[in-house]
Amino acid sequence: MRRLAFLLPLAIASPLYAAEPLVVHETEIADRKAVIATVEPIHQLVARARLGGTIVSLSIKEGDDVKAGAVVAQVADAKLALQMQALDSRISSLKSTRDQAKIDFDRVAELASRGVSTQAQRDQAKTNLEVAERNLTAMQGDREVIAQQAAEGAVLAPGAGRVLSVPVSLGRVVLPGETIATLAEDKYILRLQLPERHAQFLRAGDKVEIGARGLSDNEAAATLQGRVRIVYPEIQGGRVIADVEVGGLGTYFVGERTRAYIETGKREAIVVPAAYVYRRAGVNYVKLASGDEVVVQPGEPHDEGGVRSVEILSGLADGDKVLAP
Repeated sequence: MRRLAFLLPLAIASPLYAAEPLVVHETEIADRKAVIATVEPIHQLVARARLGGTIVSLSIKEGDDVKAGAVVAQVADAKLALQMQALDSRISSLKSTRDQAKIDFDRVAELASRGVSTQAQRDQAKTNLEVAERNLTAMQGDREVIAQQAAEGAVLAPGAGRVLSVPVSLGRVVLPGETIATLAEDKYILRLQLPERHAQFLRAGDKVEIGARGLSDNEAAATLQGRVRIVYPEIQGGRVIADVEVGGLGTYFVGERTRAYIETGKREAIVVPAAYVYRRAGVNYVKLASGDEVVVQPGEPHDEGGVRSVEILSGLADGDKVLAP
C-alpha cells in the first residue's frame, strides 16, 4: 500500500499521449488577412426644412432613435401667421357680404313670386349672390394654401434610424432645404478597404469573420460572421472598397472600427489540431511519435471543419508523426 501511495502522484504528474500518432502533411489552406473595417449605415437619411423660418421646437438630440415620419423639429414663419390673420378678416367680411346677398336674393325671389319684382331684378340678385359665394370660396382656398405652408414647418424624419448629428439649435433661423438632422438607417454594414492586389480574390458572397470589439488582434476572439454584400468596381487611392453584411451591429457606433479577417488566396501549410500543441515555460511544444519534443511556432488558431486547428509556422516537416497529450 505504501508503494502504491508513492507511485500515484508520479502517475498523475506524467503526461499522457494518444496511442495512435497523427501524420502531418502540407495542405492547402486559405490565406487569411486581417483588415480594419468601419461600421457604416447602408443609407444616411437627412431631415430638411421645407419652410424658411425660425425653429420653435426641437425634439431630438444626437443618439436618439426615431421612427419614420416622426416630427423632429418645428419651423415657424411669422409672416405666414400675419397672412392668416389678414385672410381670416377678409373671409369674415366676405361671409357677411354673402349672407347679405343671400337675404337680398330671397327677398327679390319672394317679390317676383307675387309679381311685384321684375325678372331682371331677380337675375341681378342671383348674380350678386353667386359672385359673393365665389369670392368667399376663392379666399378660403387662399387660406388653405397658407395653412398648408404653415403645416410644412413640421420637419419629419424621412425614415427610421439613429440621429447622428443635429447641426441647428432652438431659435435659429433656417432656410428652405437646410439640414435639420442627419440619421443613420437602422441597418448597418462594415466597410472594408483592401490593397489593390487583393481585388482579384474578393467576391460578393465571400465569408468574413469579425473580431471582437476594441480592435483586438486575436483571431480566436472573432465573434461575428458576415458575407460580402458588394465589391465596388472603382478603386480609390489604391484601395478596393467592399461592404459586408453582418448581424448584430445595432449596438456599434457609426464610424467604429473593428478587425475583420478575409481570405486573400490559398497557400500550402502544415495544420494540426490545437490540442496537439502544449505550452511549458513560455515555449510551445509538439510531441513526436519517437518520444522527442520539438519546439514549434504556431500561428493564429481557427476553426476548420468544426475542429479548432492551428497552423505550424516552423518546427514540423511534412510526414512527421505527432502525438496528442
